[in-house]
Amino acid sequence: MAVRDIRILGDSALRVRCSEVESIDDEVRQLVDDLLDTMYAADGVGLAAPQVGIPLRVFVFDVREPEVESGVLINPRFVEAGGTIRDTEGCLSIPGLNETVERYAEVVVEGLDRDGREIRIEATDLLSRCLQHENDHLDGILFIDRLSPLKRKLLLNKWAKMDESEKRSAGAF
Repeated sequence: MAVRDIRILGDSALRVRCSEVESIDDEVRQLVDDLLDTMYAADGVGLAAPQVGIPLRVFVFDVREPEVESGVLINPRFVEAGGTIRDTEGCLSIPGLNETVERYAEVVVEGLDRDGREIRIEATDLLSRCLQHENDHLDGILFIDRLSPLKRKLLLNKWAKMDESEKRSAGAF
């Protein structure tokens, strides 16, 4: 297990649509373990493989709520979504920036776990938001892409004015 470097805004790895995992082997399980270690070290609630430069459809999550288990999704598929909710989001790949984003209030996601078993997650609240946010990373989408052009421009201007140490500080997702 290892803590990997998290790619930040401007890194091309964050803008790639990731490939499906063809088979779950020791290398994929190591990636999952490293993603978890990296997520916890950065105090995040989710982390996707492209955020550490790996273009595979894998992400981990832990919203740190007692009634919600942490987990991993490999090759996730959203099979249901409904309602909408607006709340503040940030991202470990865009540290220091947060903004209100509209997401589905409830989702059902299917995929594979760390050992290749089929899983189904019915999510609401923060878990729903987290799963959608991390899945966006697998398609090369960042939370700022879900903002109005004006809000996106304001955040990007703020980002441009931040120094490197601020950009490397802890983010929210």
